[in-house]
Amino acid sequence: MYEIYETKERIIEDNDAVAARVRAKMKAAGVFFVNLMASPGAGKTTLLKRTIESLPELKIGVMEADVDSDVDAATLAETGAKVIQLHTGGLCHMDADMTLRGLERFGTEGLDLVFLENVGNLVCPAEFDVGADLNVMILSVPEGDDKPLKYPLMFTVSQAALISKMDVAPVFDFDLDRFRANIAPLNPDMAVIPLSSVTGEGFDAWLEYLKGRLSEA
Repeated sequence: MYEIYETKERIIEDNDAVAARVRAKMKAAGVFFVNLMASPGAGKTTLLKRTIESLPELKIGVMEADVDSDVDAATLAETGAKVIQLHTGGLCHMDADMTLRGLERFGTEGLDLVFLENVGNLVCPAEFDVGADLNVMILSVPEGDDKPLKYPLMFTVSQAALISKMDVAPVFDFDLDRFRANIAPLNPDMAVIPLSSVTGEGFDAWLEYLKGRLSEA
């Protein structure tokens, strides 16, 4: 006789329990928590920089997660936001326990909004609830409109998809209608916001969406 033990299921259950603690901690502190996910190079840091600069009325903090380096943290620190760099030691995602420990080190006192810039990846980060109030993913135009078909979990767990780099859309075969059609079976209520962090195209729609979610919290 032998026993079959599903280790991944237990890992996810344990993670979800810690994620609930993260939510309770942030709610008690009155801080709205956003988990930002995307592939490397999709424009997470550029979007965050423009977002911070566009919302001077809010006290914003950023937890920068990466396998190594502090390039993005240094860039965001220039905005005056509170920033901490989290190194994952080779892991391709943040989980709830890593997030909780990062928040305890970071400190959220005096902040209105905290972003976690998750590790660049469309697969692993989607599997782990980090306790965020809002999951936002970015897909850049050069990546193609077929990504919901290839990475369905990311588009299922996220409440909003920001389509970045719309300023280069004429160069690429990216069809927004086709993209929305690919999302519909996975997440019909997903907000889709095309924008460019460089030109500002569509950026007001993102800011209004974010402020709307903040007002509902």
